[in-house]
Amino acid sequence: MSRFRTLTAALTAAALTLLPAALPGAAHADPAQYAPTMLILDASGSMQRPDQGATMMDSAKKAVRTFVDSAPAEAEVGLATYGTGTSNDEADKAAGCRDVQILQQPDTIDKPALTSAVDGIQARGWTPMGTALRQAADALPSSGPRSIVLVSDGDDTCAPPDPCEVAKELKQRGVDLVVHSIGFAVDDTARAQLTCMAQATGGTYSDAADGAALEQILPRVSSAALRNYQATGTPITGTATYETAPVAKPGQYLDTIGQHEKRFYAVDVPAGATAYFTGIVAFPRAPLGAATGGISALELRVYGRDGAYCNIRERELESRTGDGVAFTVSNTLERATEEPSGGSSDSCKGGGRYYYELHWDEVPAGLPARLPVELIVGIEPGVTDPGPSSVTKKTSFAAPAGPAEPVSGGGSFTVATTLDGSGKYTDTIQNGEYVFYKVRLNWGQGLAYRVRFAETGGAGYTTATNVTTTVYSPVGGQIHEDTNAYTGRQATDLEGATVPIRYANRDADEIPVQQQSVAGWYYIAVKIGMPSGTTAMPPTPVELDLTVAGAAEAGPIYLTASPDVLGEQSQPGTEKPVAVSGSDSTTPWFAMAGIGVGVVALIGIGIAIRLVSRRRA
Repeated sequence: MSRFRTLTAALTAAALTLLPAALPGAAHADPAQYAPTMLILDASGSMQRPDQGATMMDSAKKAVRTFVDSAPAEAEVGLATYGTGTSNDEADKAAGCRDVQILQQPDTIDKPALTSAVDGIQARGWTPMGTALRQAADALPSSGPRSIVLVSDGDDTCAPPDPCEVAKELKQRGVDLVVHSIGFAVDDTARAQLTCMAQATGGTYSDAADGAALEQILPRVSSAALRNYQATGTPITGTATYETAPVAKPGQYLDTIGQHEKRFYAVDVPAGATAYFTGIVAFPRAPLGAATGGISALELRVYGRDGAYCNIRERELESRTGDGVAFTVSNTLERATEEPSGGSSDSCKGGGRYYYELHWDEVPAGLPARLPVELIVGIEPGVTDPGPSSVTKKTSFAAPAGPAEPVSGGGSFTVATTLDGSGKYTDTIQNGEYVFYKVRLNWGQGLAYRVRFAETGGAGYTTATNVTTTVYSPVGGQIHEDTNAYTGRQATDLEGATVPIRYANRDADEIPVQQQSVAGWYYIAVKIGMPSGTTAMPPTPVELDLTVAGAAEAGPIYLTASPDVLGEQSQPGTEKPVAVSGSDSTTPWFAMAGIGVGVVALIGIGIAIRLVSRRRA
């Protein structure tokens, strides 16, 4: 039986009566979040300069309104400005250099209020960028990923504090904050200062020559700022030994793990069922010019009754932690499907309580002492009928016709952007970003695609970087990866494809085909790594051409299991050990949690599940 034999992401028609509300083990998880972001808008007197028949301030307001209109409803966006309270005369300098206003806190976006605040800004004063940067950072949450997007038409006229030094100070304090700056018709001095601010925090600098360019660039950069990774889940605290390990029912959990630390968690597995356990750690992105290499490792071990080691050890290595990667270590446990034989190995057979030890055991220099860790627990029965036989021929790519649809990919699998079938899609990606899209494939359907990274002129071969695209299945399997070097001097194409999706694919000889055995959401990840030099590459336009082909087929028929598994999720650690047996219940049952999402979304006969890239050194 292959490792993926009992891993499922779909219900048959007989099980479609199971609604998301019947999955309390997942429903209690925190909702997915975007990275809280502050916009800082320059309102100094120089913004009254003419631009395309209006003023630069008018053009900036129009660009902000365009972003607000397109921002996700769940985004957390605040607004700060400077220069509105005084003139830019020398007599007003002391007051003008303190003139920073927080117009909107970075709460869930209130589009009418944010638009109204922008419309009310009057440009007239000085340019205290360093002070504005500090106050915007203070307005953001004190932990977790967050971003600042600064639009300015010139350099700081109030230093000290120097804005570049403020950015470095924030990064040195360990603040997980990225600054993206946009120079609006700036000179070389201002461009250098704005670039320094962005590079000091691992962010990006963009040039906008006029209002029309700003209206295109600001929504893209702001959307990218919202892409920062956000760990989510029901709080849980792992322990140093298995005896006190908290019990995790099916769902998603959020803990922290320290360098070289071991954390134990317990899972009750019914007899005959298969259990899935995944740990996910996301690393902070290194500033531009800093080393992105360094090996980090996550190890997962499984123990049975009385803490007996089951000789199950999974280990994953990541060699580019500075790229801000998120990687996983996971285990598929089929021991509960084995009948105890009365021997010494019975502690790791049959239903009962199993223990998972997660260990962060290799750590490169420069990482925080502790990092968030997401934990995914899933339990699933077998099938009575797997459906049609496996297929190994990949889906053929056909270049789509018609206009391209602009999209903004998500910063994680949680918020991956839906691509509605065959067509052309365009996006813009910054250095160091991992951008995610999802495509729904029913049984019998497959996808093929091409990603084109456009020619941008680049900054020369000294700043070459790697570009990558990866296809992931709904169960965490890496199906295909294509990578190449990229300098921006010429367009670069990457591609990927799946076979038609069938449950029986998990019994194929080829491992990638085995991973294409689940109907539901398939994920396309597109990455531009950090450049090898100290100069950021320009924001890169990409075009994703997608083919979805094949007629929908009937899926497998699953067994049922005890509805007790779907009982209300209690506080972790309060349950007593139980030996869970099979059941003759006819209740339709499925309890695999969506990674990062926290709730299982039933889509047709599939489910949506978020994944995280797994990379080996």
